[in-house]
Amino acid sequence: MTLRDPLSRHIETVLERHLPPPSPPLTEIHEAMRYAVLGGGKRFRPRLVYATAHLFGISQDLADFPAAAVEFIHAYSLIHDDLPAMDNDDLRRGRPSCHRAFSEAIAILAGDALQAQAFAVLNHTPITLTDPAAIVEATRFFAEACGSTGLVGGQTLDLDPHHQPQSLGELTDMHERKTGALIRAAVLLPYLLAPNHRPDEKNDLDRMARALGLAFQIRDDILDATADPVTLGRAPGGDESRGRATFVTLLGLEEAHRRLEETIAACRSALARFGTRSGILESLVSHLSLSEGAKTGPYSKPQGPTSYN
Repeated sequence: MTLRDPLSRHIETVLERHLPPPSPPLTEIHEAMRYAVLGGGKRFRPRLVYATAHLFGISQDLADFPAAAVEFIHAYSLIHDDLPAMDNDDLRRGRPSCHRAFSEAIAILAGDALQAQAFAVLNHTPITLTDPAAIVEATRFFAEACGSTGLVGGQTLDLDPHHQPQSLGELTDMHERKTGALIRAAVLLPYLLAPNHRPDEKNDLDRMARALGLAFQIRDDILDATADPVTLGRAPGGDESRGRATFVTLLGLEEAHRRLEETIAACRSALARFGTRSGILESLVSHLSLSEGAKTGPYSKPQGPTSYN
C-alpha cells in the first residue's frame, strides 16, 4: 500500500483535517501530534472503519469521524508505548519515535492531546448523518475500549513483570485488551452509528472483530520474530528481549502460523452471514494471512473511498 492508493490519500486528508495547525504559541505540541499521526503506516484500523461502513451502507462522510478517532487513539498508544518508561523504543515506522524527535515531555503531552482529540472528533459526528443517541452510545463504547479494562488495561498487564502470561488463555486475554479492543472498536463503531442497525447482526460482527484482533496480534508476533528492521519499521524481537510472552514464545513459530490461519478462518466464518456485503471487510481479513498466495485485499488491489458508498 502506498499513498497512491485512493483510500490512503483520503484517510490522510481526513486525519490532517482534524489535527490542529502548528501555529504559535503551541507550535511544538501540535507538530508532535502531526508527526505521530501523519508519519505513515498501513492505516489498518481506519480501513476497518470504512469496510464496516460499507457493510452497513454508511456514507463515507459519516465514517470519516470514527475513522479519525480510532487512528488518533492508535497514534497516542504508539507514542506512549515507545516511551523510556514503557518499551523504550527509538524507532517507529522507520524513523525516530516521537520522544526522540521532540522530547519525552512533549511526547507524553502529544499522546494525551491525541486521546482527547479522538473523543472530540467522534462527538463532532454531525447529527444530520446519524441519531444523537447513537453518538452517545458509540462514545461510551469507545471509552471502554480505550480505558483501563481495554487498551490501557492490556498495556498494564504487558508491562507487569510479575504477571506475565504463562498460558495461551492468559496471553489471549491480555491481547484482547491491548490490541484487540481498538480493532474491535474500529469494526463496531460504524455498526453503532448506522441508522436502523439490526441487533441480530451484532453477535457475528463482534465475533469476527474479536478473532480479527487476535489474528492481528499473532501475525505481529510472527513478524517480530522473523522480519528485518526495514520491514518492521522498528527493531525486531523487542518483546522477547524484554522477557515478555508472545504467541511465538508460547506456541513456537510453526504452531503460531497454524493458529494465525485458524483464527483468520474464524473471521471468515463469522462474516459468512453477511454474504457479498462483507467483501471489502473480508479482503482486509485475508491480508493478514502469511501463507503463500494469500496476499489479496486492498493493499494489493487498492479500493478507493468511492468503493464504500
